[in-house]
Amino acid sequence: MTEKTRIVEVLGDRGLLLPALINQALAANDRAKYRFALLQSARAHADHPDSALASLQRERDAAGVKDASLDAVVAGSARLQGDDYRIPKARQICRGLEDDLGTMLAPFTARAGAAPADLTARFQALKNQLEVGAEDRIDGRRIDAMTSASRGQGDSLHLLVMDLHKGLNKLQSDIAEEVIAGAKVYGVAPSDRPLVEAFMRGVNRTAPLKFDHPGLSATATRSGDTLILQNDIGTTDAHVLVVHVTADAVTITYTDVHLQRLLFFRSLFERFEIGWEDTLSRADKAMEDGVYHLSVGTFRSTDAASREAFLDFLGSRLVFLIDWNRARKRLRGFVGKDAAVELLKWAADGDFGHMAFLKAGGERLLYDALEFAAKGPPRFGESLRDMLGEKAAVKYLKFVLRTCAAGLLQGRDEALIQDEVRAELFSYLRSARQELLEIGAEHAALITEIAASLRDGLLRLNVVEAAEHLKLNAARAKRWESRADELVNRARAALKRADAGRFFCELLEAADDVADELEEAAFHLTLVPGPIAPALHEPLRLLAGLVLQAAQEYVKVLETARFVRRGAAREDMHDFLEAVHRIMALEHESDRVERGVEAALVADAPDFRQLYVLTEAAKNLETAADGLMHAALQVRDHFLGQVMTA
Repeated sequence: MTEKTRIVEVLGDRGLLLPALINQALAANDRAKYRFALLQSARAHADHPDSALASLQRERDAAGVKDASLDAVVAGSARLQGDDYRIPKARQICRGLEDDLGTMLAPFTARAGAAPADLTARFQALKNQLEVGAEDRIDGRRIDAMTSASRGQGDSLHLLVMDLHKGLNKLQSDIAEEVIAGAKVYGVAPSDRPLVEAFMRGVNRTAPLKFDHPGLSATATRSGDTLILQNDIGTTDAHVLVVHVTADAVTITYTDVHLQRLLFFRSLFERFEIGWEDTLSRADKAMEDGVYHLSVGTFRSTDAASREAFLDFLGSRLVFLIDWNRARKRLRGFVGKDAAVELLKWAADGDFGHMAFLKAGGERLLYDALEFAAKGPPRFGESLRDMLGEKAAVKYLKFVLRTCAAGLLQGRDEALIQDEVRAELFSYLRSARQELLEIGAEHAALITEIAASLRDGLLRLNVVEAAEHLKLNAARAKRWESRADELVNRARAALKRADAGRFFCELLEAADDVADELEEAAFHLTLVPGPIAPALHEPLRLLAGLVLQAAQEYVKVLETARFVRRGAAREDMHDFLEAVHRIMALEHESDRVERGVEAALVADAPDFRQLYVLTEAAKNLETAADGLMHAALQVRDHFLGQVMTA
């Protein structure tokens, strides 16, 4: 069947004009939206003449308006008294709008019943909004009235244009001459077919990732020397994608109520050199947040293969805009705003997307996993980032997005996907515990180093170079104590989980008091005035040796704690508990030795200075031994009471 025969059969004689009328009407739609934007920008500049100037040249070119003198309209606009404005060419702009609306109405007149019958009546009733005074004077209320998209504030020319555009898209689909790879097309040239196929190849490749969500229907037509592609992305009036393809360029015109989604869309094309015009924002109370945003980007190429590659990629990105803002809001509750957008970008770049995550339950899926892994709901205000740390939380959510997409595409049961998400989080929490155990063990090793240097210093207390050696020991102890403080801060940043992170942070803070006491003891020894009697030296050296042994056993406690869990080997549990009880015994022995030091000091200290310094050092050592015992008992109680019962 030829094109003419098909149209005659479906539409009758007058319908022969319909495809051309629709092409003209769609072009008029672009021009009308440009003229609305021009009036709004002119008024905005007149209100704020010091603000950045936007000529809208790119928008004019994309809309096919040839009059370059319109580029000077915004700069030449001025506010007069009251709500009046002088906008150069305002009368010409409004006459153009009237012509554009007449062109948009023509297809419906040619095909009876194609749209509501009151369209023409509405146009006649709204013509008064186009009235312009002498010398291109127009009041702001008139601009608001004609550009408003809020149905609650009454009818407007903008609302009429939006309704006509919807009707034109439906009419375009109804009369499509053929379907190319899923796109309804009419009036295209043979040379357009590879371009349409390339665009739809991309759309169809990723379309399964929208699952049962509506959207992504496409139409294509030719207007003059330009192939026009349109795609139904979402359901909101302001979420629109129009693609104009010429012999040397592909121009994208994209509008969205969400500025972040618009910026996200632009970020998907980093591999291509696209000239993006500055994003323009338009006030509109009908849209979310009262505004919508417009961006125009141009990819220039005279090579047909590169244009097809670009169209393929462009088509493949559209699915990642569907329900994007809903996914962003769900994810940001777990990792924050910036990380949520980065996750969505990663999922789009990897062709996973976010729709499977939403379909599998979204935030409910994650809360369920949190409750399962943590044996109860998370604390109020506590995010996944607080529980795992920023990097681990992002890595886990990447697993969730990828697993949901792969699972649903393969037709796997959602309950299985839920179990995989739970199990992965459980392993992350266990890994986080292991990470903190490593930090704790590293912290314990520093305590051991300080204790060893302190014991060594006491061994050399009465040699000739003792004073210099003790100063070097004290300096090393101070450096190690500072490194121990850094580990405590690292632990605080790593995890704040109520059952695990809080315990480890409290443990490290308690153990850090041990490091402080030992560093203080090293400092006190640098103040010893002259050699000390053997009766004083021996019990003090013995006390330092006991603390060193306790520190070494504390390292063993944390190292063996890695293997403490339900079903652990009996030998591992024995080593863990033996180290804890060894520390307890050493602490009791240090109490006895410390009392002996006190008795010796009272009996044999030659002066008050030596009595004070050595008493303080002994007190530091005994307090350190006591702190090591309490830390070991904390580890024992946590692992036997929490980990073993998990």
